[in-house]
Amino acid sequence: MADRKEKIYIADDDDNIRELIKTFLQSEGYHVIAFSNGEELLAYFIHEACDLVVLDVMMPGRDGFAICMEIRKISTVPIIFLTAKDTDLDYATGLNLGSDDYFTKPFSAMSLVMRVKAIFRRIGYERQNIQPSADSGSLTFGDILINEKSKTVTIAGQDVPLTPNEYGLLRFFVRNGDRAVSRDELLEAVWGFEAEIETRAADDTIRRLRKKMTGSNVIIDAVWGFGFRLKVDAHE
Repeated sequence: MADRKEKIYIADDDDNIRELIKTFLQSEGYHVIAFSNGEELLAYFIHEACDLVVLDVMMPGRDGFAICMEIRKISTVPIIFLTAKDTDLDYATGLNLGSDDYFTKPFSAMSLVMRVKAIFRRIGYERQNIQPSADSGSLTFGDILINEKSKTVTIAGQDVPLTPNEYGLLRFFVRNGDRAVSRDELLEAVWGFEAEIETRAADDTIRRLRKKMTGSNVIIDAVWGFGFRLKVDAHE
């Protein structure tokens, strides 16, 4: 348990689910505030930010996607979506808006707690490893340029906006050059998830990142039976 209690906000209009999540997270030592809709959570967040947000998608007033968009205008706080709809479109929408993960109801509250712990482990690791760079703070591979100080990315001379997870994934790939990395390694390094945690986060983020890299001389190449690696396309 961390010395400092991380603060988590939950918004779900289902009383039972909301209280179940709150109870499980509090039992792990987190400070949890629960709301019956996203509007209340957003208003509270603007007044006092938290360390992680759990958002139901379908709620009275603006839905979870709309609340996420408002939060993303002012914060990169980790966001986990909950939804009763198990569709690829909803999953992709959530990740495109910058969420860290996505749970379809019904789900295991313990699995949610494990994801939350993994996210905080990742954040703690990143904080411990922040240090002044000996060079310019830039990473390059092919026509990809990453400025680690400003967290901006240029691909083929064009500024490309990325979500926090897309940025983390691309930075990890570039730091590893053309070395093949496994899916489990990606999940642990970028999301903080251990291998036994089932999630589509890596696969969906890679798919979205590939679309944003269209026009680049770099591709994310699948290594059959293992994982992925960056590769300069000889045809470019």
